[in-house]
Amino acid sequence: MLRIGNLQKNGTGRVSRRELIRAGGLSACGVSLADLLRHEAAAAPENRPRPKSVILLWLWGGPSHVDSFDMKPNAPVEYRGPYAPVSTTVPGLQICEMLPKLAQRAHRYSIIRSLHHTSNDHGIAGTIGLTGADTGAISLSGQTMAGSLQPAFGGVVSRVLGPSTQMPRFMTLGGHLHQGKRAIAGEGGGQLGTLHDPFRLDYDPEQGVRIPDLDLIDGLSPSGLDSRERLLTAMDSLSARLDRSEVMDRMDQFYQQAFSLLTDSRARDVFDLKREAETVRRKFGRFRFGQCCLLARRLIEGGSRFVQVNWSSHVEPVEDTGDGGWDMHDRYFQQFQDRHAWMLDQAASALLDDLEERGLIDDTVVVAVGEFGRTPKINGKSGRDHWHQCYSGLIAGGGLQSGQVIGESDKLANHPIVRPLTPADLFATALNQIGIGTTQLTASGLTPLGSPIEELV
Repeated sequence: MLRIGNLQKNGTGRVSRRELIRAGGLSACGVSLADLLRHEAAAAPENRPRPKSVILLWLWGGPSHVDSFDMKPNAPVEYRGPYAPVSTTVPGLQICEMLPKLAQRAHRYSIIRSLHHTSNDHGIAGTIGLTGADTGAISLSGQTMAGSLQPAFGGVVSRVLGPSTQMPRFMTLGGHLHQGKRAIAGEGGGQLGTLHDPFRLDYDPEQGVRIPDLDLIDGLSPSGLDSRERLLTAMDSLSARLDRSEVMDRMDQFYQQAFSLLTDSRARDVFDLKREAETVRRKFGRFRFGQCCLLARRLIEGGSRFVQVNWSSHVEPVEDTGDGGWDMHDRYFQQFQDRHAWMLDQAASALLDDLEERGLIDDTVVVAVGEFGRTPKINGKSGRDHWHQCYSGLIAGGGLQSGQVIGESDKLANHPIVRPLTPADLFATALNQIGIGTTQLTASGLTPLGSPIEELV
């Protein structure tokens, strides 16, 4: 099921240009997707090798590394927590007992235990995690860091690979990321502009796949989208009311192409999870994150090249009026075992299995990481606080070396002591695997911010 919002008409019963531009500015579904299509003719690369894809499982809020992939069973009880390590399919490698499915698939991924950066503020850390730099980041207090906001890694893929009329290069599944009530910076094109913002989808267990930022004319119900003729008639009517300048004519032309992408039967088929067998859907999990992981696979099959799956839109957990983020300063362990651990274990494991079964694992890099970790020492509220000095991430697929651990933290998991690495290094590795290295970045006017991790490539 595909759910579309409504565009408000003005007092004359017509759709105002302001509303049209507003809708377009919300996401790549409108102006930015239309602009992407409009620039296709100017960005037709030649002799490009077959591209690969990246799926980012963005664990917003910051999961604890000590309670997942970097356990310290010999640490004092106030550090190690209540969970025991469990053996995996890789000799000598142990992870948390709350992740048994991932433990049985450890040979398919590598763990990085030495990630670190410079901020424990969600907003700044999120920008670092998604772009590789803190420039232009906005803190919880509203302070903006100096320098130009860098593009998200998905925006980099969009810029280097160029536009596509078949499927947007960069797609995000889930709402805009927030800390408290403040949206973070760094989810889109940054200094590259909205042309390289993501096309945003979401999944609601009650409503199915949604396109929250695409607003159409009142009266076009989801079932109305099945009538391509009706949509184009409405677009023709809208076009007749726009200014007759060449710019507006061209904008209208590419708006129609953008809308047509969403009404094309092939695109609708990609978005339609009902086409998946019920056994497959249940394997991923009948919860939002699980179904978004399944949708991510369908999108890369359909031609998207960077799909970001947001665990949640808010950092706060459900208990703190959020939507299930990992920012659990209190009652961490109860929430972790009741919700977060088994959901991550089921969905991520199903994604790895599914990619393997479909012959896509070598063409798809999968990254699972948050914006930071959590304090190795448990606080007085049975929780863990922000910790950017050392945390863990998972990377799999894409022809990368698997079944290994990169880096090492100290005996309490406070700091890296072997092979300190940054988010920029992690994503330099992922992008390098899909053919985006220093040469391609500099040719596109971008500055490389990290280096591929040699042990993986």
